[in-house]
Amino acid sequence: MDALKKAALEARERAHAPFSHFLVGAAIEDANGRIYGGCNVENSSYGLTMCAERTAIFRAVAEGSKRFKRIAVVVDTEKLTPPCGACRQVLWDLCGDMEVILFNLKDETESFRLSDLLPRAFDATYLD
Repeated sequence: MDALKKAALEARERAHAPFSHFLVGAAIEDANGRIYGGCNVENSSYGLTMCAERTAIFRAVAEGSKRFKRIAVVVDTEKLTPPCGACRQVLWDLCGDMEVILFNLKDETESFRLSDLLPRAFDATYLD
């Protein structure tokens, strides 16, 4: 197992999901090969919950990373689970058309380009 997937698995173990019990881990790799993990953190007011993907990217940005290569997302499900719409938008704005790796605890894996998961994405080019 590569370091990115290992970091996502480790992050998943730290998830705080007392309401849904849906533990998600993510890890993002920057252009220099540094890896930042993130987990979902639930709140009783679900709208304030933070997804694992956004936790990972915000952590990386907060620590100074600006360019990214790929992100891995792990969930304990039969059907591999892609990032939600909000996470796709944030990833597009901060990372562009990066690789998105989905896997589960059986190490079943699929890989996508973010543009496949978010076609015709909205970004700053529309703000002119």
